Amino acid sequence: MKQLKVTQRKSLIGRQKGHCRTIRALGLRRIGHSVIHDDTPQIRGMIDKVSFMVDVEEAVSAD
Repeated sequence: MKQLKVTQRKSLIGRQKGHCRTIRALGLRRIGHSVIHDDTPQIRGMIDKVSFMVDVEEAVSAD
């Protein structure tokens, strides 16, 4: 399965609660923090909701 690397690029200060909760649900904690997720419709929806605050790239697998 394809994987995505999601990196937080903007602060959560002054953002809507839904945006903050989505960032936390993605596993991001601070600016510059990156996590890797499987490319599923649920993750894509979360990324779309906060696309202005994150960078997304395809993760390179070690396989």
